[in-house]
Amino acid sequence: MTDSFNQQFDKHGAWRRNFAHRLKWLSRWLNENDLLNQSVAERLRDLESQLRTSKVMVAFVAEFSRGKSELINAIFFAGYGRRIMPASAGRTTMCPTELGYDPALQPSLRLLPIETRLEAHSLAHWRDEPERWTEIAIDVENAELLSQAMGKVAEVRWVPLEEARALGFWSDDVPDDNPVPDADGRVEIPRWRHAVLNMPHPLLEQGLVILDTPGLNAIGAEPELTVSLIPQAHAVVFILGADTGVTRSDLAIWRQHLVTEGDLSETRIVVLNKIDTMWDILSTPAQIDAQIQRQRKGAAELLGVPLAQVLPVSAQKGLQAKIRRDVPLLQASRLPALEAVLGEGLLGKREVMLRLAVDAGIVALRTEAARILNVRQRDLSEQALELQGLRGKNGSVIRHMRSRIEAEQTEFEGSNTRILALRSVQGKLLREVYAVLGSTALKADMGRLSAALKRRGIKFSVRKVYGETFESLRNNLREVQATSAEIQSMLHATFRQLNAEHGFTLQAPPEPDLSGFEQQLDQIERSHIHYLGVGNMLKLAQPDFCDKLVRALASRLRVVNEAAMTEVERWSKGAGAQLDAQLKERRRNFTKRIEAVERIQGAAGNLDERLAELAAQEANLGELHRRLAELTTLLASNEAPHAPAARTELVA
Repeated sequence: MTDSFNQQFDKHGAWRRNFAHRLKWLSRWLNENDLLNQSVAERLRDLESQLRTSKVMVAFVAEFSRGKSELINAIFFAGYGRRIMPASAGRTTMCPTELGYDPALQPSLRLLPIETRLEAHSLAHWRDEPERWTEIAIDVENAELLSQAMGKVAEVRWVPLEEARALGFWSDDVPDDNPVPDADGRVEIPRWRHAVLNMPHPLLEQGLVILDTPGLNAIGAEPELTVSLIPQAHAVVFILGADTGVTRSDLAIWRQHLVTEGDLSETRIVVLNKIDTMWDILSTPAQIDAQIQRQRKGAAELLGVPLAQVLPVSAQKGLQAKIRRDVPLLQASRLPALEAVLGEGLLGKREVMLRLAVDAGIVALRTEAARILNVRQRDLSEQALELQGLRGKNGSVIRHMRSRIEAEQTEFEGSNTRILALRSVQGKLLREVYAVLGSTALKADMGRLSAALKRRGIKFSVRKVYGETFESLRNNLREVQATSAEIQSMLHATFRQLNAEHGFTLQAPPEPDLSGFEQQLDQIERSHIHYLGVGNMLKLAQPDFCDKLVRALASRLRVVNEAAMTEVERWSKGAGAQLDAQLKERRRNFTKRIEAVERIQGAAGNLDERLAELAAQEANLGELHRRLAELTTLLASNEAPHAPAARTELVA
């Protein structure tokens, strides 16, 4: 039986594992050959981090009773031979649930109490407060116990209207969206605000993150879902019922939470679930298919998406078919077609992006390591020329050469003043970058936005308010870009001077391009403006809602700013590490030159022997160049690498 999504993700995981294996071999080889300086080590860490932290998030969004949890069971958990996510009658996911894996944490289900909504903190804040979560250990080998633990996400509480209103589950302004009170005037709300499952499932171990979101009422009560979590998903699967088509609440979720102005929705997949309700023994297969096609076309037109993005499925029959290994039923469920779209489309695009980033990192790493080898090659050539000049010379000439080398060494060390000045100015400018993009500046921007949103009355000028805030944030990035240009100009000037004075081969790394972060700000602004402009305008009159919105925005903006600062810091470190590497090589060269003269002075070795040693070392450097190119090429390919040869000796 084929399982396209799992197969595609397995291939993706195999590529990442093979790459990590090759990366370790390369790291060991660089270390054994004394090529693992700070600059090269930084490149290796970047590559390893890209591979380790790269995640693929798929968000499943639907109104209640559309079969969302059943679809997650069918795609990801059929191997357990039973349901893992609660999906039986009367049992459904009531709180947003993230499924992923962090090997640093024990397998568990963590649950955040709903009452935390009454406190002025975002979900991002609560992630760093483990004591506020209820943690349940899980046994991933026991399907029954795992299913029981996941049943917690379906738990509810019955509370008075006042409490439901305070928690965001009751709105006097939009009564049609309110839950139905019981005989005592109480309403049903989720027991938990958020759930995080950490389990070593094969797909989750390879970097998949599943976000399971509840229905319209719960999504609307948590702005952070709409303006932060869901927009960051690499694909969103929106589930409709084939028996109901697009209902009013389905349309509300789609328009308010999933479609952003300017978004082509290429990552939005619409699933028309429960097509088995149309399987009618009184209808021919052709008639059933025509009915499904009508529902697909109707959904595509209402939601404004291409027909190809609306996929008919029976999650329940697909899960049943996988468990029973019933191939005809699996094909009838049409689940493989959805898995193929997720696997080939989502993972294919994601892997291409990751490979491009990795390839760029490999080129940079090869350049850094090759630069060290080139410096050594030049130093060996200079030593050989220097020693050849001693042929036939007497002891006084040799002593004079030693004195000259020591004088050069003293003069070289005297240039440290300029290097220290460079580092000082560079550090000052970087502190300015941190001041512009740091938490204090962001807090001030968010404070001004919060004050503007809390002005009395309905906020018809919300676009202007957000426009001013985001223009300020974009100006911050532009200011940092200008500071980076200033640092770059200083680096070019100092590096040219050091190259001229000391024969270095320093080259300032390319200045960081922060335009991508501006584009992220544009996307975040659009999602907020859209979210507030399609039905939530009245909520802006509520101070608590404004607080939640600003906290959610701040959490997402903090990620953008920190990523921009990391980019600038990595660039600055790259320049500094390159300088450190060449300083180290030059000091090493002085030591070797003095040692060579001492050996000749003390008759510990004659001149021809020393020149032969240098020639052998130059040949070894050529071999190191060849091996470096081979290993980095293998790193970027799909071929299995050969074990690196033993350390190439360089007794320079």
